[in-house]
Amino acid sequence: MNLTNDVYFELKNVVSQFDISGEIVSIEKFGSGHINDTFRVRIDNADTSYLLQKINHHIFPNIDGLMQNIQLVTDHLKNVMAGSVEDVTKHTLTIIPCKDSKLYHKDQDGQYWRVFILLDNVKSYDIVETYQQAYSGGRAFGQFQKQLSTLDARKIVEVLPNFHNIDFRLNNLKNAIRENKANRLDEVKDILDYINSRENRMRTVLHMAENGELPLRITHNDTKFNNVLLDENDNVQCVIDLDTVMPGYVAYDFGDAIRTIINSAAEDEKDLSKIVLNIPLFQAYTEGYLAEAAEFLTEEEIESLFYGVLLLPYMQAVRFLTDYIDGDLYYKIHYLDHNLVRTRAQIKLVQELEQHETVLKDILKNTLSIN
Repeated sequence: MNLTNDVYFELKNVVSQFDISGEIVSIEKFGSGHINDTFRVRIDNADTSYLLQKINHHIFPNIDGLMQNIQLVTDHLKNVMAGSVEDVTKHTLTIIPCKDSKLYHKDQDGQYWRVFILLDNVKSYDIVETYQQAYSGGRAFGQFQKQLSTLDARKIVEVLPNFHNIDFRLNNLKNAIRENKANRLDEVKDILDYINSRENRMRTVLHMAENGELPLRITHNDTKFNNVLLDENDNVQCVIDLDTVMPGYVAYDFGDAIRTIINSAAEDEKDLSKIVLNIPLFQAYTEGYLAEAAEFLTEEEIESLFYGVLLLPYMQAVRFLTDYIDGDLYYKIHYLDHNLVRTRAQIKLVQELEQHETVLKDILKNTLSIN
């Protein structure tokens, strides 16, 4: 999409606030993200392009904490990788500061902006299709967690409090049930019965953490596959989209990644018979993940991985259902019962995971024995 002249000159003025030398050749829309507006900035006679982003401060109100997190994490990653890769800037994000050394710029309209070096000659996928892709995705996030395991999680700001806290999500659901704003409770009694019957089991990771069995780690918290950049041979190059990096538990990252690759159907598939598990992709991701993570994970963390696999689609069902009962206030919908369809699809995925529990646990166990 071409930018209007007014927008182009506004963006050019924003870019001028950052520590970038050279004449701007072009600014164009970039990527397909749903949270931040992103643009590619090309500079005359420069090998490097830049990524300009307007930060969604409605979702991330603590801009200082957000950017400090990213700087802490990327600086640490560069230190860990120094000497083992030819150019660390190709394997992690690099923030370009403003001319006043700040990590972001606030414009006259109260909008917040940041700039990264744009990583070229890489690719990402929205859907995992091959063993190599799934394996590389597992390696990417396993390596990411391993490299950050030596950074104190207490230094990282929780920019989205309770993001993966199932008690918080269930309490929100109970509040929605009590208020019943859209008068939809009669439609969802069967779903509520299922959710209620699984509450205790879905608290397993949280209970393990509360009992001191799980160390607090620095986790990505948005491990969908298109947040991994791969090289031309589908090997790991870089983990991106670090806005949600926070203190957490490794099972959350593992579970959310599996949620997005193991389902053979779309997240809003109406025909529940199409929702079946792609077991080979689960195995490939697990092999890649444990190839990197096995050396630093505790026995309890490894035990928690399967419960993360169950928890994340369950939690997403709780979130979709809460929004449906509230009258569709949070998630964008494309038809009246879209959130209900999403809820049922996630519940079906949990049921499939439960039915294949022995198989999935055996894959985890056997893969661990190899590493």
